Amino acid sequence: MPPNGTGSLDGELLDYASARNADPAASRRQLEAAFRTERGWLTRYVRHHAGPEAAPDIVQDVFMRAAGSRQMGSLENVGGFLRRVAHNLLIDHARAKRRRPAHLPLDEALDAPVSATQELELEARDVLRVYEEAVAGLTFKTRRIFLMHRVEELSYREIQLELGISLGAVEYHMHRALAHIAGKVSPAR
Repeated sequence: MPPNGTGSLDGELLDYASARNADPAASRRQLEAAFRTERGWLTRYVRHHAGPEAAPDIVQDVFMRAAGSRQMGSLENVGGFLRRVAHNLLIDHARAKRRRPAHLPLDEALDAPVSATQELELEARDVLRVYEEAVAGLTFKTRRIFLMHRVEELSYREIQLELGISLGAVEYHMHRALAHIAGKVSPAR
């Protein structure tokens, strides 16, 4: 059944009911009225208990079972009958769900698809080339401070003492270097 409850389901159900019951006109009217009045409530009830994915199919099964029931033409409380059918189908749905094997999550490290090694090497070379060009594009002082920190692994304080500049100046040049390199490398990826 479509999610909004419209479509040809009501026609199919009514044709099915007419074919199964002795008094097709009475069954058809009774099922038609039940479909109009109970469908919204049943859909919400089933969605609450079985989830939004299973609800439309279960509600359709409720009306199909009702249409095929020999009691349909003689019921005094059609709504109660439909609720009982829905309850029984929800029990069946829960049992079937328990019988299905559990889906185990993938272990990302073990089950991840393997990329082509050659492609990764080419991509790494391209990123390295763009990175080196970005570093080369820095001003002399900014490049020197960046390389002292990243390559020689000197702290900001050590750079400050070696170059005789303020700690704020070291931070300024590092910020400029990182922003410049990020701007060059990010679009290349």
